[in-house]
Amino acid sequence: MDLISSFSVDHTKIIPGIFTSRVDTVGEQKITTYDIRLTRPNIEPPVDTAAMHSLEHIIATFLRNDPDWKDQIIYWGPMGCLTGFYLILKGNRAPKDICDLLTRAFRSVEDTDEVPGTSPVNCGNCLMHNLVFAKWYARKFADYLTENANNDAIFEYPKSDRLVTDDGRSFFDS
Repeated sequence: MDLISSFSVDHTKIIPGIFTSRVDTVGEQKITTYDIRLTRPNIEPPVDTAAMHSLEHIIATFLRNDPDWKDQIIYWGPMGCLTGFYLILKGNRAPKDICDLLTRAFRSVEDTDEVPGTSPVNCGNCLMHNLVFAKWYARKFADYLTENANNDAIFEYPKSDRLVTDDGRSFFDS
């Protein structure tokens, strides 16, 4: 069985940043999935679950309300490993081209007094939020993006070759 593209990334080398995970074509439309990595997998602790949930709500709300971008947003959500988020946009922009948007999105968390959509009617786990931690992670990542905006390494995925066994099976140890 072929591995999905995100498993072809060497998770021992990835650093926080903004990366193109995949580009798909749906009809005539390009759709790009971005890997928004907040922590170093398997080296730094994952993002606190409640903070991740709060970041999901706050940043999704910000992105879907940004006047210049709201019509381009398809999806914003957490990675299962809790080291970052996936952002899916219409079109195919270089990761550097969305750095300002994401910096603004993460900076917006600091100005948030209440996590949107946290009532039992709006959220499937309304008690699992932590705005204080969300603000800490958001500030840390926004500062990192600002400090490293000219560092190409935060925009280029490290790739790893798949191991191929003698009988032709492909593996990647992520």
